[in-house]
Amino acid sequence: MKHLLVALTASAALLASAGTVAADPVPPRTPGLGEVFNGYAVGAIRGGTLGSPQEIFEALQADDPFYREPPLTGTERPGQVLKAKKVDVLFTGLKPADLDAYKLMYITTGIDGVTPLISTGILMIPRDATPTSAKHLVSYQEANDSVGWSCHPSTQWTGGDPLDGASWSALGPLALMFGKGHAVMISDVGNDADRRPHGVFAGKFAAHAQLDGARAALNFREAGLDPKAQVALFGIAGGGVGAAFSAELQPAYAPELDVKSTVLEGMVVNQRNFLRVADGSVGAGFGFATLLGLEPMYPEMALDSKLNPAGLAIANIYRTQCQDAYFTLPFLPLRALFNTGLNPADEPAFQRAFDDNELGRAGAPKSKVLITSCARDDSFMSLVPARDARELADNYRAQGTDITYQPTDCSMLKMLTDMYGWGTDLFGMQTIDWLDSNFE
Repeated sequence: MKHLLVALTASAALLASAGTVAADPVPPRTPGLGEVFNGYAVGAIRGGTLGSPQEIFEALQADDPFYREPPLTGTERPGQVLKAKKVDVLFTGLKPADLDAYKLMYITTGIDGVTPLISTGILMIPRDATPTSAKHLVSYQEANDSVGWSCHPSTQWTGGDPLDGASWSALGPLALMFGKGHAVMISDVGNDADRRPHGVFAGKFAAHAQLDGARAALNFREAGLDPKAQVALFGIAGGGVGAAFSAELQPAYAPELDVKSTVLEGMVVNQRNFLRVADGSVGAGFGFATLLGLEPMYPEMALDSKLNPAGLAIANIYRTQCQDAYFTLPFLPLRALFNTGLNPADEPAFQRAFDDNELGRAGAPKSKVLITSCARDDSFMSLVPARDARELADNYRAQGTDITYQPTDCSMLKMLTDMYGWGTDLFGMQTIDWLDSNFE
């Protein structure tokens, strides 16, 4: 008995010295309504205050001088915070209680991983029983496909662009993340006040902005996070491309980040395939916007020279708009906007951009990965071929990634018979327990 006690004591000491080890991840599942409206979320709403008319009006103007960029010296490093501003979260006029927030402006890089660029974003930290220094960080890329300015998260969550679907679709996942005590950093993928078109569909740029946003959040001392805090990556739809590239590039680009898991949902794996599916569908405008969100990082695309007068007029409007405007081209054949008569998926000048943005080529994620895209091409929401997501899961698995593929039922039957389950899963709420369980 004495020897058994000694052995057990030694084993316990060994485990303690090694640190806490996470259990197997819990399977994704649809959360109940009471989990979404958890104690923290309900308290934040009940304890919140209404913004004043002046605060609401100023937020809608989207002219915060915070976004004015300082001159760079050439010595800045990726993830370096250039400026920060403590802000109130303001959403549809409500300022939730017990939530600290900061706008951050920081250094990131272009698709080459070298050229310095500036991005902005918003860091949100729930005030609860967990000390800020003990919190994990979720690096969240929203379902944001906006090419225009003032359409991105740091504006959305401080009162601007109040009808944007990306922020509304993030309400449930954020409530669950905050309910578990996690800090959340959301990148704008560029400076949100930059009037030039944002390169949101250039996956490597989105990834660098996301990873450098996480670096900025952890190194921003005023917020109080542990610089070595564990990190999870979360991305959906437009943000899923950036999150996937973040997972692929992180081991080489930001190896100091302790990334434990990555959630990917509804992301475009292969842009050629997406454009062929979107062509002539309800998502035709988003297919066209994809090209506009690639061109800033791939100037050889020279879109304007290939567009006919109608296409050029639409492009010039779309370049200044938030994503809700992209629903205005339903069922339009995209070749009708081009003077070449080609489907843009087949345009020779676009092929380098398509090749460079195909997921699975940049490397294997070292974090655990959950892919939860639509199981079948059986609804109006199925703009991303289901086969592409399955093949990406197989690709990652073959390269040694610990991959979980659990597709969601996006069908019209599911929508008509279980609207709650259809909506929560479409927005990624079923993944939050899995994400949380991978923290150690």
